[in-house]
Amino acid sequence: MQTVPLTPSQSTKAWTVLSLIEWSAQHLGSKGFDEARLHVELLLAKVLGYSRIQIYTNFDKPLDQSELAEFKTLLQRRMSHEPLQYIIGETEFMGLPLFVNPSVLIPRPETEQLVEKVLEAIRSVDSDGLEILDIGTGSGNIPVALSKFAPNVFVTSIDVSDEALQTAAVNVTRNKADRITLMKADVFSDFLPGKQFDLIVSNPPYISVEEFSLLQPEIKDFEPRIATTDDADGYRFVRRISQFSSRRLNYGGLMLMEIAYNQAREAQKIVAQAGLHGIQIFQDHSGNPRILMARRDR
Repeated sequence: MQTVPLTPSQSTKAWTVLSLIEWSAQHLGSKGFDEARLHVELLLAKVLGYSRIQIYTNFDKPLDQSELAEFKTLLQRRMSHEPLQYIIGETEFMGLPLFVNPSVLIPRPETEQLVEKVLEAIRSVDSDGLEILDIGTGSGNIPVALSKFAPNVFVTSIDVSDEALQTAAVNVTRNKADRITLMKADVFSDFLPGKQFDLIVSNPPYISVEEFSLLQPEIKDFEPRIATTDDADGYRFVRRISQFSSRRLNYGGLMLMEIAYNQAREAQKIVAQAGLHGIQIFQDHSGNPRILMARRDR
């Protein structure tokens, strides 16, 4: 771990909020970290129990030694490439506050677009009482968002990780989300036999084992491997979820899945081979193929 030398140029002068932000942002940025000032402000806000607005209105506040020591520890963690969201224990998803920790993947903007597509599909039909299955819920970001923005649907969310399900439960409670059932289950098993769904959604592990080794350290060294890579060719979950959807969707039901930017062509073949129809690919905000949607017909 890199040592952060928090020593003012004038040793007799105490660190203030502003001087600490300016020095730390320059130091972090010099090591190649993007958004250095934003990260420093959020770390300091956590130490002081402030909002970012309060940081700006307290620039002249001096820090005591305990505050300085705590901030130094957090800054060292960030310099070791630990994701900011894990350090502060918080993130936002579609404007909703979520607790996150290293047992769950950090929700990303691409998954917000996945949820937006699900919401579009829900709003295009009589959605009262629709049964939705969320495969690999992680932090619970998808069911929480669906509960808040489509409160008349029922969501069953599964995960194989006890720790992930505990985190999801915290976020369900925190956001006062309802009509959500969290359960430990593996999509590779025949869970809830006989139950059919109107829509199946998933952000599965789609990074191939070869690509995983090339990821930036924030992901490779800190985020849960089980939620990132399938330890195979990147299509293991695409195959299984497509096969599962071809049997467990009601007729006319939809499957929506997040995929890697380079998987669209092969993923469409897999989905078609599973017997699903009406296959569509939607791009993310960067113009990359990112969301796959398909339908079960009679």
